[in-house]
Amino acid sequence: MQKSIERIAGDSEGVFYEFPVFRFEGADKAASSAYLQAALHAGELPGVVAIDALMPMLEKAKAEDRIKGDITIVPQANPIGRAQYHFGEHQGRFHLGTRTNFNRGFPLLAAPDPTLLPDATFGTADQRLKTRLLQLSIGHDIVLDLHCDDEGLAYLYVHTSLWPTMADCAAAMSVDAVILWGEDTDGTFEGASITPYLNVAAEVARFDRRVVTTVEYRGILDVDGALAGADAEGLYRLLVARGVVLDQALSTPGSFNGFVAPLENVDMMPAPRAGAVLYDVKPGDRVAKGALLATIVHAPGEAGGRTEVLAPQAGIILTRRSRRIIRAGEDLLKLVGDRKSADARSGTLED
Repeated sequence: MQKSIERIAGDSEGVFYEFPVFRFEGADKAASSAYLQAALHAGELPGVVAIDALMPMLEKAKAEDRIKGDITIVPQANPIGRAQYHFGEHQGRFHLGTRTNFNRGFPLLAAPDPTLLPDATFGTADQRLKTRLLQLSIGHDIVLDLHCDDEGLAYLYVHTSLWPTMADCAAAMSVDAVILWGEDTDGTFEGASITPYLNVAAEVARFDRRVVTTVEYRGILDVDGALAGADAEGLYRLLVARGVVLDQALSTPGSFNGFVAPLENVDMMPAPRAGAVLYDVKPGDRVAKGALLATIVHAPGEAGGRTEVLAPQAGIILTRRSRRIIRAGEDLLKLVGDRKSADARSGTLED
């Protein structure tokens, strides 16, 4: 394994940000290559500890000459967000200088050509970080961006061009659900990783071996040794299934047993009132149309001081908020409905 340090200059003199990059050189240049990164939203740590648990497995494979394809790993992809605190509270989702989500604004290239990327010496620090992460990842057959939600199931976002070809990956990782999407107007890292292959020749796109996904590892508080170990095993199984790592002791992943739905089926349930949220459902629950999802206490102790929120359609609860205070208009949860949402959103679901 080789370790290097990437350095991003800050937006003022004397400020720099650093993050490590680990590389395993594969023995077979024809084998699939893989890029893994975690904590693009710097406070989302389940993927960080999963990579920590994965590294010894890869070190062992390397020592036994079982790594066939090149592997690049960025365990903490956002040193800028890691350093952001406001009145003691960590702020890792948005760059405080530009007010831009760290997982938005990646360049959507017309082809998988690194020369099309912006000049990494210009722009704000967060823009230069995004360019550098794409420079590190572009050209890999497998690109995994490890995130987590507030409270939720383990699930993947997958572009429609890669499904059901990626069903073996979902099975290998033992996720609960897959959300399919087809449009990215905001420049997510996943979108920037798949868009260059959508309008090129089939022999370049090679969708049969391409894996691009945002991995949502449950909730932000699910930073746990046992979960990290299980997630690392899932990542390792994926790498074995796609020929990046050789391990004859592992069997081929079985069928994917989770549920699959288009992004248009997701109801985000904006809160009708501000107040305290009392949830009646949890991630994984199956609900009927009209079922009570939550009650918002907006005028405690007063007659009519509670507002009930009902399911607009039947479906499965994918996520809910980890905080119990809410403003009017903020999203309460993700309900994956059996049909298209009446309030379907294109592109990304959240800011």
